[in-house]
Amino acid sequence: MHTMRPRWSSRTKLTVTLLLLGLAVYLLYRFSAVLKPLILAVILSFVLTPITDWFQSRLNSPRGLATSLAYLISLVVIILIPMALIPPLTTQFAGFNLNIQNLLRQIESLLAARYIIAGQVINVDAIFQQVVGSIQAILQPFFGQTLAFAIEAISSLVWIIFIIIVSFYLTKDAPKLHKWLEDLTPLAYKEDYIFLRSEINRIWSAFFRGQLTLALVVAVIFTVISLIIGLPFALVMGLLAGLLEFLPSIGHGIWFTIASLLALFLGSTWLPVPNWAFMLLVMGMHLFFQQFDLNYLIPRIIGRRVHLPPLVVILGIVSGALLAGVMGIVLAAPTIASARVLGRYTYANLFDLDPFPSSIAPPLPPPNPRWWRKPAIDKNIKAQEESQKL
Repeated sequence: MHTMRPRWSSRTKLTVTLLLLGLAVYLLYRFSAVLKPLILAVILSFVLTPITDWFQSRLNSPRGLATSLAYLISLVVIILIPMALIPPLTTQFAGFNLNIQNLLRQIESLLAARYIIAGQVINVDAIFQQVVGSIQAILQPFFGQTLAFAIEAISSLVWIIFIIIVSFYLTKDAPKLHKWLEDLTPLAYKEDYIFLRSEINRIWSAFFRGQLTLALVVAVIFTVISLIIGLPFALVMGLLAGLLEFLPSIGHGIWFTIASLLALFLGSTWLPVPNWAFMLLVMGMHLFFQQFDLNYLIPRIIGRRVHLPPLVVILGIVSGALLAGVMGIVLAAPTIASARVLGRYTYANLFDLDPFPSSIAPPLPPPNPRWWRKPAIDKNIKAQEESQKL
């Protein structure tokens, strides 16, 4: 016979919860060296899961075979793209390095001069050195550790194999993991768990898969525009623009500064205009593209789920840099957006409010990878509505 077991008291539940939290913190501290490779493995699995799902549904194949095909094709692409881009990039980077050295010499000569304003002598070089020293003192603590880890991870074959193997099994067993977590959730909260999981999944899907698409689109656009106007090192600057799309709110500013300095000191490669006029052209082009990116590309490729106020993003990037270095910078935006979802749910339950007030309305669709077909889809919907009215 099954006997009735006594329920745990509130004090016992609180004690067990605190002990589990303490154990989790200890394990995170004890195995902190594995944490960053594990995060990279999760990210890789998250990106390749849709490809695996596509192979599994189209070929009607086992999950393991579909996962193997997805990883094999990704490996081929990763090998072929650098082989095609490395020769022209090597040439441009060599020239870029030489011209950057000349550019720094010109800036140094300008800063070495002393300027007299309203009878006051201003030593620009001393001010510049103080600013550079302050920035280095701020950036060195949180960049050094992550960059050192990145170099070690790249040079260590063991870490690379670890990341690939863990991400492979995470991708292959993703349906089982989802089912296992659902079974662990109490029945009364299972619907809440599924809703929160889907919301957070949409956020990270929009960020990673949409961000990869956005970075590719931006890199192509900037490379073409740079070639048209004659911006020096067009291929390098286009690639840099794509990479900086992973830094919301500040990536545009970094590219804007570098491109403006190149335009001012080097000028156009073929346009017969003064350097200052070419710099104004580059600045105007970038300001126009920034509005196009914010108001057209990002809403259609990534969606608005990761959309955060610029001040929140900047503070999140600084906090992420202090906590996790470069990885914290890249993951700041989706982490804050996910924390917003969980914080809203926690706040509503603490004050006995409806945690999903917008659940009455139909949920927003996930970001459409074929965003360029949206106008055609809208036209078809309007045509169907008009035919129904008739």
